[in-house]
Amino acid sequence: MNPVEIIRKKRNGSKLDRQEIEFFINGYLRGSVSDYQMSAFLMAVYFQKMDFEETAVLTDVMVHSGVVVDLSSIEGVKVDKHSTGGVGDKVSLILAPMVAACGVPVPMISGRGLGHTGGTLDKLESIPGFKTNLSIDDYKKNISQINLVMIGQTDEIAPADRKLYALRDVTGTVESIPLIAASIMSKKIAEGIDALVLDVKTGRGAFMQSESDAIELAKNLIQIGKIFGKKTIALLTDMNQPLGYAVGNWCEVVECIECLQGKNVPDLMEVTYALGGGMLMLAGTAQTVEEGISMCREVIKSGKAFEKFNDLVKMQEGDISYIKNPEKYPKSKFTKEIKSTSSGYIGHIDALEIGFISVMLGAGRMKVEDKIDPKAGIVLAKKIGDFVENGEILAKIFTDRGEIMDTAVNRLEKAYQIASEPPVFQPLIHGMI
Repeated sequence: MNPVEIIRKKRNGSKLDRQEIEFFINGYLRGSVSDYQMSAFLMAVYFQKMDFEETAVLTDVMVHSGVVVDLSSIEGVKVDKHSTGGVGDKVSLILAPMVAACGVPVPMISGRGLGHTGGTLDKLESIPGFKTNLSIDDYKKNISQINLVMIGQTDEIAPADRKLYALRDVTGTVESIPLIAASIMSKKIAEGIDALVLDVKTGRGAFMQSESDAIELAKNLIQIGKIFGKKTIALLTDMNQPLGYAVGNWCEVVECIECLQGKNVPDLMEVTYALGGGMLMLAGTAQTVEEGISMCREVIKSGKAFEKFNDLVKMQEGDISYIKNPEKYPKSKFTKEIKSTSSGYIGHIDALEIGFISVMLGAGRMKVEDKIDPKAGIVLAKKIGDFVENGEILAKIFTDRGEIMDTAVNRLEKAYQIASEPPVFQPLIHGMI
């Protein structure tokens, strides 16, 4: 087969068969299909889409590009969660240890930042020493010993997704339902889970900005889960402002530490508890989502969830002293407070713009080879609905890139809209599929 013919076929809107998809994906892994050819293919899929059969085949090829882990020797229903991506979405760092502390094995393979959204791996790797690239033997050992592991795609598990993920991030091909579905489900199926809870985000800061697109994506993900014999449910959650207050890798880790120690960040914890309740229900540990939420609240209150997070950091060779004393972390060279120029209610925060600003500050990548600055980020002081006085702080930015400070400040000021009347609140959780 000729890669160019396959690119042209998809570019022209035709359906690809299994042999063509296998040839292209496996060729990319072997090096016979180049980065620029794969970039062209991804853009063709972005514009011409794939039907469900193509998406399922793509997922299957990516699953079997590496090892499918067998966790049958580990007792219990193995349950994971995946988010489709958002700004300030650090839920996994609270959720995974919380659910594991309830006695449910949580094998979690996560991704890096994509586009304007942050990645769980980048957050974990902001903890000095934390290793996200484990062997399959160590992966299994962690689950056996502490009910929890959090790693990234490896050379063994879903290697095709690992390569495609990085390329999609820098070629403007992230917001594609078949590419998102295949990426998520390939690594989730390959990691050896029995069940999966999906956090499908919708709104300005999500990849699926319209609710109809989010529902379509959720249904695709659930149907793929069904084909592979995995119990799968999805929550539709709002992403019209950053989740929580911190945006940026270490900034978000600090917020997670505080939440695991009992601090209530209302929107962040509402989503975290709902997803946790769903995971415990699928595991059979709770009869209902509501019962699961109560169990999750208890392990946060008792400190067991925070203990489990500490266990995770130790097991994956992170420096626990930074978890116990976050203040010792290195500081950014430049900081700036953004202040309101009027009084009123926060009527809107442009979550997409906040995400792009954080990337500009150094918290994300614009090229595959870019290095992330774990210190870079934004900490909001005000969220939608809050009243703000003229001159009061809206947010604070952190970066080592002094040359972009003025631009970042200007863009962040414009990302906030002040209104004379309080806004009408939309529900944070739109529903469950």
